[in-house]
Amino acid sequence: MSADPEPLPLPVIAVIGSLNADLTTYTSRIPSGGETLHANSFKVGSGGKGGNQTCACAKLSRTSKDIQNGSAIIKIFGAVGNDAHGSMILHDLQASGVDTSGVSMKDGVETGVAVILVEEESGENRILLSAGANYSLQPSQFSLLPLPLPSLIILQLEIPVPTTLEILRTARTQNMEVLLNPAPAIPLPEEAYVGLAHLVVNETEAVILSGCSPGDIEDEKKLPDVARIFHGRGVKNVIITLGGRGVFFSSGEGNNGLLKARKVEVVDTTAAGDTFVGAYALEVVKGEFDIKSAVERANMAAAKTIGKRGAQSSIPWADELDSS
Repeated sequence: MSADPEPLPLPVIAVIGSLNADLTTYTSRIPSGGETLHANSFKVGSGGKGGNQTCACAKLSRTSKDIQNGSAIIKIFGAVGNDAHGSMILHDLQASGVDTSGVSMKDGVETGVAVILVEEESGENRILLSAGANYSLQPSQFSLLPLPLPSLIILQLEIPVPTTLEILRTARTQNMEVLLNPAPAIPLPEEAYVGLAHLVVNETEAVILSGCSPGDIEDEKKLPDVARIFHGRGVKNVIITLGGRGVFFSSGEGNNGLLKARKVEVVDTTAAGDTFVGAYALEVVKGEFDIKSAVERANMAAAKTIGKRGAQSSIPWADELDSS
């Protein structure tokens, strides 16, 4: 009798990015300059684009009943302060099944903080960031990527931009696949796009990074032209999230389309984009990648997130998503 075949090793997703404490205030409306309003509620939770995307990868690859075993290994590389916020962030990520061994706890610097105002009537948010320990990540730390090499690296722009650019350079030399979510967006050098496997941007980021006008993003017929700008710089797959209008995707050579947004009640848009990135990333590492199917699942996960309050607490587990 032949032995059972050895199981294939699990794919590894490495997120390198920001870890923040979210201080969220829920209000009926945003106050005007010089105005004081009574808020409806206040919440402290774990966040940061790096942390949120890591949490999304972890929760969407696991069930709420078994966090230790998932379809992928999820690692986070970043920094927090040696304070209560830093301890909270590490605890919350570990409770989602994340490997936090790549997170440094720094003395003498505070954990990053995001002050968030959520307008309950619309569900829209406004965010102020204080980088704290996130800005302690230096380019010299990433001249080589940690072994074993991951299946996919996810990056954002909430750590120093020179550090992100160094990681992109290193990934190119080591033939690593990268997903870049350039938020908050600033113009990037051309080299940032060379060989980039996946670029995920929202409407505002697409305008800033492409040099197109807002009208070009609003005109659905012009979205393929916007995507071609990024393809021309060396990006393989381009995703443009369009809020209530849906998501445009393009893998070049005419393979593109627009998926309409799901109709859901908007409670809080915090972490919706990060959930999209996490769900999309998991589809990338499955093998037999199909961009349309990946966007469809990511769209479904993001829609689930905006139906709840909070950042990481609103991200669904795999069984919650599959039962919807």
